[in-house]
Amino acid sequence: MRESLTIVISGEAGQGLQTCEDLIMNSSSKQYYVYSCSDVMSRVRGGNNTVEIRVSNFHVYAYKNKIDILFLLNDHSFDRLKNRIGDNTIVFGEESFASRSFIENKNGKFIELNLEYLAKKAGSKLFTNTILYGFTAGLLDLDSDKCHRQIEDRFKKLNDNIISDNKKAFDIGYQDLKKNNIQIKVTKSEEAKNYKVLHGNTAVGIGALAGGCNFISAYPMSPGTGLLEYLAEKSQDFEVIVEQAEDEIAALNMVIGAWYGGARAITTTSGGGFSLMHEAVSLSAMTETPCVIHLAQRPGPATGLPTRTEQADLTNAVYAGHGEFSRIVLAPGKLEDGVLLTQKAFYFADKYQVPVIILTDQHFLESIGQMKKFTLNEKYLKSYIVKTNKDYKRYELNESGISDRGIPGYGEGFVKVDSDEHDENGSITEDFDMRVKMNKKRLARKQLILSDYVDADLIGPKTYKHLIVGWGSTYGVLKEFIEGREKQDTAFLYVKQVFPLDKRLLDYFSSNKTIIVIENNSTGQFANLLQQELGINIQHRVNKYSGEPFSIEEIERSLEEVLNEKI
Repeated sequence: MRESLTIVISGEAGQGLQTCEDLIMNSSSKQYYVYSCSDVMSRVRGGNNTVEIRVSNFHVYAYKNKIDILFLLNDHSFDRLKNRIGDNTIVFGEESFASRSFIENKNGKFIELNLEYLAKKAGSKLFTNTILYGFTAGLLDLDSDKCHRQIEDRFKKLNDNIISDNKKAFDIGYQDLKKNNIQIKVTKSEEAKNYKVLHGNTAVGIGALAGGCNFISAYPMSPGTGLLEYLAEKSQDFEVIVEQAEDEIAALNMVIGAWYGGARAITTTSGGGFSLMHEAVSLSAMTETPCVIHLAQRPGPATGLPTRTEQADLTNAVYAGHGEFSRIVLAPGKLEDGVLLTQKAFYFADKYQVPVIILTDQHFLESIGQMKKFTLNEKYLKSYIVKTNKDYKRYELNESGISDRGIPGYGEGFVKVDSDEHDENGSITEDFDMRVKMNKKRLARKQLILSDYVDADLIGPKTYKHLIVGWGSTYGVLKEFIEGREKQDTAFLYVKQVFPLDKRLLDYFSSNKTIIVIENNSTGQFANLLQQELGINIQHRVNKYSGEPFSIEEIERSLEEVLNEKI
């Protein structure tokens, strides 16, 4: 039987919600399947932020709207969540934190919990989040000794007194819950402990290191900054040069320069920063210099909603830069693919000498999930740099369509590149015949790239009447929908390489199937791309562009409405 509990912590920036999230997730993941995501306002202090943690006896991958357990941390942490509370919701907090109408109408259960009072018993109100950690650990019946070790690990860089005080605070919270005698109905799972807990940002960071990344240059812009921070943290262990550039234009130009010199480099940004990089994307294409760009999407236009999520930069990625040239766009939707696709991005960039864009979004990057251990393939570390001879021609025309890429100082050749149209030696030319030859050469990469196409995953029955199509962060909610659906008539096609698209995808589509494309944007950018590139007729589109991810309830409601029409 599928059992799931949704816990939401509601407070403001500065109250330690992220610390609570990390502690609870890492501890509960030893005994339950877990998933968490956050809703954060764009401010350093104040406002209302929430963390949602789901614990379950089955794999969970998605945000759920209905709240089972709600913790209120201040007097303005309730109002935004009223519509998510049901008759069985248990709300913990001080009485003044919840609305009077909620308490009086009893459309849920309210239990007085004064975290600050309990924290002061532990020695300081600064221990409020540790008290909450203990209280939640008691609720989930977690092993208190293992939770103590989690505290030791979290605060290991601080002194012993701080660690012991936090353990004391944890115990106070843990014992206080036991006094309330609250029972939850989620069965523990032995299998869950075999999974590693991590953020999407960490997955992309691991993938970059697995791809041989040794240089990153970026200008901070949420939600892409997490990758910069991760690689900076790992820079000593993995010999990564980290540069915070003065702007996004400089960042990508530095990355191109690093690849020219023989490095494997990446930049990370969001939509507004990527717009500034367009000219450099064209520079990469014209000079046939590889580059890897992590484009972390958030709602626009302009500054938009800088701490929320959207999938509205697909078109931006596919058509970025002036002129016509080949590029690759990869879109991980699960943690394993955050690692694997990022690793492959460096390999593809090196092999095909084109810009490669890793397209993620805030929801994917900042959510926490579970990933099973797997072994990385070292073939993706292969370098395609050649040792040059005296007669080396950087842009030599040959049957393969890809010129050998040399780097300065490796061999006897002169490595000459130019942003103008050029001849085989790399010298500027205005010869029209040469222009046509070079342009054809750059565009011909598309067919070569498709020979390495990253296959889509079909989730659900192999024979189906209805096909749901998704990409990127919609993976989790659509997978959970399919796995929880009783009727075996619907499958989910998870597309990982969103450009260029391979004709092999047509095998999944036929005229007698209902096609539904799910996207976090308003215009159906991927649906449009499927129609334009492959001529696929998309009958139904489900779009959301409020800045929020799809909840499992929304997907169930939207898809059942469409599917019931077709049954």
